Amino acid sequence: MKTSSHGHNHHKKEEQNSSRHKVFVLDTNVLIHRPDAFLSFRGCDVVLPLWVLEELDNLKRDHHGRGRSARHAIRKINDAVGKGSLYRGVKLENGGTLRVSMHYSKNIPSGFLIEKMDNKIILCALEEVEKGHSVFFVSKDINARLKATAMGIKAVDYERNKVNMKSLYDGISELTLDEEEFEKFRIDGYREYAEPILANEYVVVQQKGQGKTVHLGRYNKKEARLDYVNSHQESVLGIKPLNIQQRMAFDLLLDDDIPLVTMVGRAGTGKTLLALAAALKKTLNDKKYSRVLVTRPIIPMGNDIGFLPGAKSAKMNHWMQPVFDNLELIIETGKQQNLKSIDQLLNNKVIEIEALTYIRGRSLPRQYIIIDEAQNLTPHEVKTVVSRAGEGTKVILCGDPYQIDSPYLDAESNGLSYLVESFKAESLAGHITLSHTERSPLADLAAELL
Repeated sequence: MKTSSHGHNHHKKEEQNSSRHKVFVLDTNVLIHRPDAFLSFRGCDVVLPLWVLEELDNLKRDHHGRGRSARHAIRKINDAVGKGSLYRGVKLENGGTLRVSMHYSKNIPSGFLIEKMDNKIILCALEEVEKGHSVFFVSKDINARLKATAMGIKAVDYERNKVNMKSLYDGISELTLDEEEFEKFRIDGYREYAEPILANEYVVVQQKGQGKTVHLGRYNKKEARLDYVNSHQESVLGIKPLNIQQRMAFDLLLDDDIPLVTMVGRAGTGKTLLALAAALKKTLNDKKYSRVLVTRPIIPMGNDIGFLPGAKSAKMNHWMQPVFDNLELIIETGKQQNLKSIDQLLNNKVIEIEALTYIRGRSLPRQYIIIDEAQNLTPHEVKTVVSRAGEGTKVILCGDPYQIDSPYLDAESNGLSYLVESFKAESLAGHITLSHTERSPLADLAAELL
């Protein structure tokens, strides 16, 4: 009887263990990546080590992306707490709880530097494990996850906004037609299309047995048809599309009915050049927009913008140099009366160069906004910027998800990749992946090898 009772109790204990809440211990970088990340763990216990709040406090003075995210995270935590006690645990709307832990495990491995904030956070997760909880340490930092795993803690990445880069939407399909259908599509200007396809997706239409000649179609979701796109477009301010993908890009960039355009491609594929040429044409020649607003996230490869000499305008000039190089090329190539010099464009407020930090809080009606290097934005920052777009504004986001300078992001968790996947089925958005480098054989090889 005793054995049976013990077995019954053991079974009961296992049942209780399997039904208990999981505990997720969050690292600071998760809240920088997404300030309301603690709300993602529905029905579970979320623990914030005290040292995470300490790090958020230190980061909030940063005037750029990390500081903004830190301040936002602090506000979100404060809103969620209300009049509850973070020490005992606060009930969240999603059925979970949020508490702050001020304790860490005393089982410190030999040589483990306790002075490091990261290590205190990991030891805090270890303390939860030692209490007998089912613990997951959540961090965007691979090294922190490796250290936690080595100490017997289950460690996971925060993947709420991750997309699979292997299946990232590229905006292009293919179709083969016989000679008669192929010509009919060009003459009629459209073709009924019942295949599963996304809004504004491009279709490269080939003639059976004729590999070289292609027509280009763009899916019109409203009419459920392919609309013919002239693949031999004239130049835009002297900039000619050098391949069919650049032609698709111009088609999206010049279409006023598509207010959101994303362009993904590695260095040298022409993303920024095409966007600037289209922006100046629509603003200067067509008078469709009041000005062009160009911005990039301030995450330089070396020091921050604050270390550069001079006033804000001088610092911005330094940081925006790649944009100025492209403008210089358009002015030289375009040779238009209303396109004299970069200084003239800036003085006449045709183009405004602004750090992304200063755009938040502004209303942006009738502007053509180009966000360069958008892969360095978090999903939260992308949402903030795109939601600022006012009436009649068009927003272009360009970038290379494989070339990320922010320690809080990777190819699959950045805001650009997230936006591409989130908006791919919407009629108001268009996307193109540019894969042909048009700089030089050397630049192409460098992009491939380095």
